Amino acid sequence: MAKKPVRTISGVTPLTVVLKPRKCNHGTCIYCPGGEFVPQSYTDKSPAIMRAMALKYDPFEQVKSRLDTLEKMGHPTDKIELIILGGTFLQYDLDYQYGYIKACFDALNDKKSKNLEEAKKLNEKSRHRCVAMCIENRPDNCSDEEVKRMLEFGCTRVEIGIQILDDEIYKKIKRGHTVKDVVDATKRLKDAGFKVGYHVMPGLPYSNPGKDIRLFKKIYSDDRFRPDQLKIYPCQIVDDSPLASMYKKINYEPYNEAQTREIINKIMDIIPEYCRVMRVMREIPKEKMAFDPVRIDLRKDVEQKIRDSGRKISEIRMREIGFALSRTSSKRGQGGEIGFNIDVDKNIKLKVVRYKASGGEEYFLEIVNKDNILFGLLRLRIFDEDLSKSSTSPTTASYKVNGKTQNELSVNASKNSRAKRVKHAIVRELHVYGQALALGAEGKLGQHTGLGKWLMGEAERIVLKNKIEELKVISGVGVREYYHKMGYRLEGSYMVKKF
Repeated sequence: MAKKPVRTISGVTPLTVVLKPRKCNHGTCIYCPGGEFVPQSYTDKSPAIMRAMALKYDPFEQVKSRLDTLEKMGHPTDKIELIILGGTFLQYDLDYQYGYIKACFDALNDKKSKNLEEAKKLNEKSRHRCVAMCIENRPDNCSDEEVKRMLEFGCTRVEIGIQILDDEIYKKIKRGHTVKDVVDATKRLKDAGFKVGYHVMPGLPYSNPGKDIRLFKKIYSDDRFRPDQLKIYPCQIVDDSPLASMYKKINYEPYNEAQTREIINKIMDIIPEYCRVMRVMREIPKEKMAFDPVRIDLRKDVEQKIRDSGRKISEIRMREIGFALSRTSSKRGQGGEIGFNIDVDKNIKLKVVRYKASGGEEYFLEIVNKDNILFGLLRLRIFDEDLSKSSTSPTTASYKVNGKTQNELSVNASKNSRAKRVKHAIVRELHVYGQALALGAEGKLGQHTGLGKWLMGEAERIVLKNKIEELKVISGVGVREYYHKMGYRLEGSYMVKKF
């Protein structure tokens, strides 16, 4: 029995590595702590930071150490989601960026490679495969060139800190970017196929509960935004942050626990079925706080209140089959819980939710049962590229492969030399839920039962119906073999099937 089984309950094994400390280019947001030996947005008491500090922030050693720990805890380590935290990765020196990613792959492969491309190639059949990669970033560090670089690294998910959609507040908290930067970054990332996560921060100075909820609703009502995932980090006054020395002057107090609980409770009602709340609250110890801290596990209270009330919540994590199986209550449906010994309804169906986002059409495919428990999902994006206005786009840009530059756009443009607009289709996520299983293991419910192929088949049907000639998939390096078996071939940074 694995220790802390919730770590792998969503189908993959997350492995976090931390970047060496570095100041942000724009300066310091007023709520940001950090320190001389700690990444700017973290404290030296965070578990991930403490582990990284002990290993001098060496990426190779961090990955090796974490793999060893996860295996000792009984977790499978053949399907790894690599999560890179600690700062704006794209602002570091290029040599550091490429070296860092290569070192992570080398550690997963247990072998030093000559270059990044060789390391990625080895990882396709490695014992520890990188099936997903997440990079934390800022909205103003998502240019076409930076998006291409993240693709080259093997990244599949990008998290950007948007905090609150208000330019005046951005100026006052010294955020250093605008709402337009958020809009532009979101579109570039989605067009490139990335899953997009937002970090939001209720309770900022110069805001209030009413404004927070109003602007949060805008995230989903305004189709320029509509992220796939969220992390909700209520603003708190942390020692050594600029806010700690100025909050009295601006007459500011952070939300207390009751206010925070109420805000999060309201947010959960707003979130649509295509969004997952990845995390609520930061891990900041009590001794680092200027005010009484809000409990890190507040999310549990909010979710239990939702289940007790019987409210219907659409958010992904509360509907996942893995979490449903892990609960112990005897209630079923109506927001109730399902225990290990209760037979989950296996009569499942495939639903398709369509919505507009960032200038494209999103198809959210989900496999659910009658209780709306989620077994698997797929995100398909269809969008137009205007060739008359742009010679490049994140999805049809130049890529380095074995040291050589390939340009997909020139191929596409030559095929459509008379066309001003070209339709693209890209799978941004394929995820089957349930406890993570080892590669090749037989599944009974959730993973390894053919749900992924079912979802891909439906995505291909939609693409053909839209008369699009090819389907791209943004694939983690370690999942390429899976798509290869379904007739996809590697082109640049994507797995592609021609119709």
